[in-house]
Amino acid sequence: MTLDALGPLALFTLIATISPGGATTLATASGLQFGVARSIPMIFGIAVGMATLAAAAAAGLASLVLASPILHMLLKIAGTAYLLWLAFVIAGSGRPQQKADLGKPVSFLGGMGLLWLNPKGWAMTMGAAASFSSLITNPVSLASLLGLGFGVSAIFSLSLWCSTGAILARLLKSDIQWRILNIALGILLAASIVPIWVL
Repeated sequence: MTLDALGPLALFTLIATISPGGATTLATASGLQFGVARSIPMIFGIAVGMATLAAAAAAGLASLVLASPILHMLLKIAGTAYLLWLAFVIAGSGRPQQKADLGKPVSFLGGMGLLWLNPKGWAMTMGAAASFSSLITNPVSLASLLGLGFGVSAIFSLSLWCSTGAILARLLKSDIQWRILNIALGILLAASIVPIWVL
């Protein structure tokens, strides 16, 4: 392993995690509805999901999953169902209620599931593992560095998107503004499913 690989790996993981998609849309919606503090378990769940997925890809598990047409199709169906359910919940939300028990943010396990059920995530981390395997030839080092890179980048990126949602929550004044933004976020989350079926 060379230190020259660390800069490109860090840049790749940052760009991959900060670009708009299902996880970033969910983080924005969670910040909007629940604030940053209540969204932390979801953010860490997504980050751990991304880190473990990247490590698994580097270890070769992703290529096995994607090579099995039946398993790949089941992954697509489960991932699509989960994302559509989340999109429906987000789109149907209005102004956040004051009582904490009326709404709950996505949990740590829900965030992890978002990544593990997403074939796009499998393909992206497998691509990263293939790309960086020529620079980091030790499989354990590759799995560790990819996992760390994706995990740290996801925490940073999702915190940024979640904070954006929390800032938007302070700017919205009327119920119609809340409804429009929640519907838009629900549509964006549902649209993030398209690449799953295009891969």
